[in-house]
Amino acid sequence: MTEIRFYHLQRTSLERALPVMLEKTIERGWRAIVMARSKERVDALNGSLWTYRNEAFLPHGSAEDGNAGLQPIWLTESDENPNDATVLFLTDGAASENVGMFELCCELFDDGDAETVNAARERWSTYLKAGHHLTYWQQNTGGGWEKKAESNVPAEA
Repeated sequence: MTEIRFYHLQRTSLERALPVMLEKTIERGWRAIVMARSKERVDALNGSLWTYRNEAFLPHGSAEDGNAGLQPIWLTESDENPNDATVLFLTDGAASENVGMFELCCELFDDGDAETVNAARERWSTYLKAGHHLTYWQQNTGGGWEKKAESNVPAEA
């Protein structure tokens, strides 16, 4: 089963938190999909990954760049996995029907968007019923992450 982590953005924006998580993903030798809800949002995230830090570079691309198979990080509004990623980042309330094809799924949702928070709660219940291992993380005052909840992992039948 896929491990699913919920990250509740309370102190920083997605544009600040996502690059740090993607850096850790690349450091571990993993490939990632970042899924947003619209092409415009994909374009905005693509731009923010180019400029988030002067001394760092995150190799990434989107449909506009092409060559998905060569990109360690692929940004998309589609429910796809063209770069054979093992990690899925769902942003802005994007939802995937294919979470099971990834080893890890990270749902990042903004505290200031009640609709997205409610949708994340609903997905928690859906994932739990499907038997996924779930954890819920909140930002602390220093901007780091604290695990606040964990699902009971269902016993093997």
